[in-house]
Amino acid sequence: MTKNLFSQDINHVQNKSRRHFMKIVAGVGAGLAFSGSLGTFTPNAIAASIKGKTIEAGIAYPLSTGFDPLTASGASSYAANLHIFEGLVDLHPATRKPYLALAAKEPEQVDDLTWRIVLRDGATFHDGSPVTTEDVVYSFERVLDPEKKSLFAMFIPFIAKVSALDDKTVEFKLKYPFALFTQRLTIVKIVPKHIVEKGQSQFDANPVGSGPFKFVSAVKDDKIVFEAYEAYNGQYPAQVEKMSWLLLSDAAARVTAQESKRTQAMESVPYIDIARLKNRKQTVESVQSFGLLFLMFNCEKAPFNNPKVRQALHFGIDTDKLIDIVFDGNAEAASSYVQTTHPDYVKATSQYPYDVKKAEALLKEAGVTQLHFQVLATDHDWVKESAPLILEAWNKIPGVKVTLQHLQSGALYNNHVDPGTYEVAIAPGDPSVFGNDLDLLLSWWYRGDVWPKRRFRWADTPEFAQVQALLDEAAKAKDHNEARKAWTNAINIIAEQVPLYPIVHRKLPSAWDSNALENYQPLPTTGVSFLGVGRK
Repeated sequence: MTKNLFSQDINHVQNKSRRHFMKIVAGVGAGLAFSGSLGTFTPNAIAASIKGKTIEAGIAYPLSTGFDPLTASGASSYAANLHIFEGLVDLHPATRKPYLALAAKEPEQVDDLTWRIVLRDGATFHDGSPVTTEDVVYSFERVLDPEKKSLFAMFIPFIAKVSALDDKTVEFKLKYPFALFTQRLTIVKIVPKHIVEKGQSQFDANPVGSGPFKFVSAVKDDKIVFEAYEAYNGQYPAQVEKMSWLLLSDAAARVTAQESKRTQAMESVPYIDIARLKNRKQTVESVQSFGLLFLMFNCEKAPFNNPKVRQALHFGIDTDKLIDIVFDGNAEAASSYVQTTHPDYVKATSQYPYDVKKAEALLKEAGVTQLHFQVLATDHDWVKESAPLILEAWNKIPGVKVTLQHLQSGALYNNHVDPGTYEVAIAPGDPSVFGNDLDLLLSWWYRGDVWPKRRFRWADTPEFAQVQALLDEAAKAKDHNEARKAWTNAINIIAEQVPLYPIVHRKLPSAWDSNALENYQPLPTTGVSFLGVGRK
């Protein structure tokens, strides 16, 4: 994932592409310690052992984007792509450990600005064609191409050039030394050039990758279907013949499917149903995540262009009550941009405990005596439970009167946020699906044009410029401690200005039938993963 996103529908940055995808998909129905090492695989030998085995999963989010990894940012599409596509290096969704995917061995650093990677022998795409260095170069170049407007370009700004040295080796030239180069390779998934060039829109609806599962079909508001790719020779061959992901955005339907054993695993268990599923012999586990509920302002609209007004509304949220009632304790109040379990957590200098008098005082300091506005919120089940409590708390601040409208993620972003017609929005987000380093997590919302310029409209402020300089400083730092100092300063600015800032970081409850699945692990991010997971 963003998510989403990632928002949990991680992002909505390719509106035209998304609309075209929906038209098509409606008819598609027919240094680094790597995890593991590459050995010799005999893919055809596993076919007999998986024959007839299937996995059904309950997915919480609808299809909101296509599958082309250039633009796929919807939570369900992105999770599906982790099974369909491979990067040179990938990040295991459950363990969060990097592992060699299409790379045959650890990337070789030639000098400060040069890296070389050798491709895995025998890797093929789902149409049977070999994965070539030309495909790798093409995959990176299309993400980096400004005209493509790929959301993921913001994560690899340090790459100057990618070239094929021969039919097995790819060379990367960097603009500046970047210590996180190897980890960041997980961002770009390798696609078959010869197929994408025939038509990006068709590829978006009918993806072809090199991963352990082939795409079969996707029907909006119904399901995504996969089948094992027997010629796959990487680290995580499919352990079942087929998978069906049932798109059950309705929480009650998702719980019923898991309870009745129609599905063997589900994501996003409603907190109220955790005990119920445990009583039905389902394994349920909540994992602390970066995933957050955030408050976002249109910083171009008065009075929300004043940080004191934004701070006042953060002080006006009874976060403890929210965590107790909505999350049943499965969340922590935001004390920083990242959760306390993050390896680079630092407590922000600005904190927002519930304080109605402080909220009232800040509004008065901003010259605001009457504050009437409508807050827009997504319609994810736990957001729908959270928003009314936030509204209730805000309406206790003297002079404040707030109304609420829930919208689907796509409608919220496409019709209100991106055109700039909103004032305040509440939504979920989780860019940690892409990676867990602070540079990536901060870049998601605070770099590029999508969020700071088009969405929360903060890009013209001096504080935004300061954050950019600090993120650049951290990216070019010689060691982690130096980078961490710059990140800390950036976090403190963001926490003080709160143009977009977390309210809580939540735990993600997943449920699965441990009598039916083997090796299943819950994720600390949006989505599900069946890499290395089989049926008993």
